[in-house]
Amino acid sequence: MDLVTVLLSIVVILFLANAFMKQKKENYKNFPPGPTPLPIIGNALTLDMSKPYKTFMELSKTYGPVFSVQMGMTKTVVLCGFEAVKDALINHADVFSNRPYGPLTMKVAKNYGLVSSNGENWKVMRRFALSSLRDYGMGKRTIEDKIIEEAECLVQKMKSYEGKPFDNLTSINAAVANIIVAILLSRRFEYEDPTILRLLGLVNENVKFLGSPWIRLYDSFPTLMDLIPGPHKKVFENVKEFQNFTRETFTKQKKELDINDQRNLVDSFLAKQQEGKPESTEYYHNENLLILVGNLFGAGMETTSTTLRWGLLLMIKYPEIQQKVQNEIERVIGSAQPQMEHRKEMPYTDAVIHEIQRFGDILPHNLPHATSEDVTFRGYFLPKGTVVFPLLHSVLRDKAYFEKPDEFYPEHFLDSKGNFKKNEAFIPFSIGKRSCAGETLAKMELFLFFATLLQHLTFKPTPGARLDLSPALGGTNAPKPFEICAISRR
Repeated sequence: MDLVTVLLSIVVILFLANAFMKQKKENYKNFPPGPTPLPIIGNALTLDMSKPYKTFMELSKTYGPVFSVQMGMTKTVVLCGFEAVKDALINHADVFSNRPYGPLTMKVAKNYGLVSSNGENWKVMRRFALSSLRDYGMGKRTIEDKIIEEAECLVQKMKSYEGKPFDNLTSINAAVANIIVAILLSRRFEYEDPTILRLLGLVNENVKFLGSPWIRLYDSFPTLMDLIPGPHKKVFENVKEFQNFTRETFTKQKKELDINDQRNLVDSFLAKQQEGKPESTEYYHNENLLILVGNLFGAGMETTSTTLRWGLLLMIKYPEIQQKVQNEIERVIGSAQPQMEHRKEMPYTDAVIHEIQRFGDILPHNLPHATSEDVTFRGYFLPKGTVVFPLLHSVLRDKAYFEKPDEFYPEHFLDSKGNFKKNEAFIPFSIGKRSCAGETLAKMELFLFFATLLQHLTFKPTPGARLDLSPALGGTNAPKPFEICAISRR
């Protein structure tokens, strides 16, 4: 055994010994029940580290809707079912609205941007993001017009394959990304542009890595994992490359900035820097802009494009449902361009889109929350800073609210007369103060892209294909790679 190995072994032993002693000192009285953790590694051996939500669902049968697990040395609370999640995020909104300061988050984003920040910084960035998402694109052409135009481009791209099998990942990713890029930068990329392909590649790779056990191990043992090579190192490299692109872009825009003619979100942020107010320097600085742009690009592209890909897979799996949607499109829209005003006249299509989101279950764990102060919740004591997972998977599969929770069943959102029926447990964007800032935009994109695609194309599987509806491994529940055939209807 060489000297380096000996020294590394000593470091590991000392680290684990120190961690164990720290764990022993922690005293959680009246904490939610859960499986007994092992020293240092917690419940790691009993959890499905690739898809923890599956284990959480099983544990809830034993311990109820509020229980605890230990991820490494971090005691974590899991909330299962709509009632428990609603109670926390709506009835106790202020207490459960923080984000945890995990090692990965702190290294990548610190307390900047929107998704992972807390306190006043989060409030300022959320207000700015909401106003910018609402405002930009509302000039000569609305956001709706841009989505319609992009949907037409996507149709033409799919028609270019002339009914032959193709992988839809890149084109759908690029089409959806162009909508958020229009808001951020006032530009559009061709689907084969090397720049957008590289940016999409960085985001997709990180989303895949974020669902791996390596990342969960990093959050549990950061000091140790920094000494070990693995995918967690690639995540940091990808973030740095994406941020370099963002920094170059807004540096160029700063030179061209006309505060009287702000064209996009980045322009508006840069203009805020020049207002001379205390918050101009305290919050509207370049680090916040870097992280915010990354948050909006990643969230604006990933979840919507993944939902659309689930939609195409489910349409080729259930051609009779695809046909019903197309019949409604013919009856209501005909050959005109689909617009948002059509949605209220199309209950079946609306129900299918909702069911795609529910069944697709894109963010099964939700993003983690943390308690902002000590709280007694449902009879249990949660200290300030407790990490909490309001499990969206358990809500979207809640048997008390969905008749056939494990099946693709659009009738979950239709009444006996075929009218659209709301369901309060439908919360794919989460609820409360940390709900998705881009929810309105995403709903618009899903309807316009989906309706336009099915108006012009019929989707079929490749001959002999086995259609697998189980999700791929990753930070989100995306479909496994699949090819489709797009047959022109016009």
